[in-house]
Amino acid sequence: MTRPLIITDCDEVLLHMLVPFRQWADEAHDLHFDFKRLKFADALRHKESDEPVTQEIVWTMLTDFFDHEMHRQQPIDGSMAAMARLSAMADIVVLTNIDERHRQGRVDQLAGHGLHVPVFCNHGPKGPPLARIVADRSPTVALFIDDIAEHHASVAEQAPGVWRLHMVGEPELRDRIPPAGMAHARIDSWAQAEAWIAARLAEGPAPHDNSLSHGAE
Repeated sequence: MTRPLIITDCDEVLLHMLVPFRQWADEAHDLHFDFKRLKFADALRHKESDEPVTQEIVWTMLTDFFDHEMHRQQPIDGSMAAMARLSAMADIVVLTNIDERHRQGRVDQLAGHGLHVPVFCNHGPKGPPLARIVADRSPTVALFIDDIAEHHASVAEQAPGVWRLHMVGEPELRDRIPPAGMAHARIDSWAQAEAWIAARLAEGPAPHDNSLSHGAE
């Protein structure tokens, strides 16, 4: 029998990413990551000059981090326990914007925290790959969780019947990121998000008018 489906991002939803990346960048490369600057390439700066690093260095460092430093990432408070409980009512998959070469590392990383789920890798907007996942699985209801507003807009366009929860699990980032306009709710704490997710799964598919009547709780 087809079950409900949760499609969730990983970094800053299930696991901390920017804080451990900042620690590693400081320790290994003498670079500073300025959380006051929301654009990743602008935030990573040389400590002595405060000049931003080049885009090429940014991508090289991200690759190196996912090659060798994923062990630094720890769960967002409450995420793993909530996923364990929600798995009783829904299938769960992770849709993450990392290279395919890092997919197995992410599978193993999540399994090490007790979450055994399929991982789908992607680059760019998440609407198209999410629509393919939903078409392949034909769930009774689907729900998407991500910290980036652009992905909610993409999912709203490609799969409007999917519920969309905007979550920024990293406390240092929450107040700097406004609610995603195309999400049905913005909830940053798993203690509150779990009940909202369970209620939406029980309610059925999201309305196709992109209504935000279930806004942040």
